Amino acid sequence: MNNTTLMSITIVFSFFAQSAISQEHEVAQKNKSFTKKQLQINVGDVVSFPNQDPFFHNVFSLSETKTFDLGSYKKGETKKITFNDPGTVEVECAIHPKMRMVIEVK
Repeated sequence: MNNTTLMSITIVFSFFAQSAISQEHEVAQKNKSFTKKQLQINVGDVVSFPNQDPFFHNVFSLSETKTFDLGSYKKGETKKITFNDPGTVEVECAIHPKMRMVIEVK
């Protein structure tokens, strides 16, 4: 087996190994609040944000660790985000300024 083939196999294995151990966490939006104020996750984990309120929410973060904007979405919809880097992520709702939470990515 040559070095290129071995490197390709290693990369593919690493990708699938990471996918196999990553977890999905849920933080719902209910009563104009996030259902969790703090969440600890691992690098590679996914957080889903289902909207359980009868009005729109817009989940976003301007944190250096992870900047994202999931856009406005209605009740019954869920948006997901993967966290690939360690650090602290402050999450907010653009529509409801009192909605805040922190995700610690280890």
